[in-house]
Amino acid sequence: MAVLLVVHHTASPGMHELLEAVLAGTRAEGIEGVEVRTRAALVASPVDVLAADGFLLGTPANIGYLSGALKHFFDGIYYPTMTEKPGAPYGLWVHGNDGTQGAVRAAESITKALGWQQVHKPVEITGGAGKDARAACFELGGTVAAALMA
Repeated sequence: MAVLLVVHHTASPGMHELLEAVLAGTRAEGIEGVEVRTRAALVASPVDVLAADGFLLGTPANIGYLSGALKHFFDGIYYPTMTEKPGAPYGLWVHGNDGTQGAVRAAESITKALGWQQVHKPVEITGGAGKDARAACFELGGTVAAALMA
């Protein structure tokens, strides 16, 4: 069974709503043979990454950049896993009150260096976590989960 690791920093009610939508997407009708493991960014480790086949990453945009928690995750897993998961599918969602571009750019740079393969355009949400944002996150979760189905 393929393992999908969801690494997130849900510091607000809005981020929690989006995480729930992503997770619901991973359980959408037709998704089979994928085990979803959810880890907070501050506790996810290289062991979690090595045991996974694909990744979903969620972060608020803090002052136009990744949250410190997601950056901490990347710092902790980078060297121990940098050549271990080439081509692993991943997706990203970013929520902020202002611009999300800096956070997306940073995540894309790091995941590219890790050799991960983006399988869905990043979901960038500014303002509230409304119906459209939740639907986009649901689709993101389903797309990445489906990419892992054998």
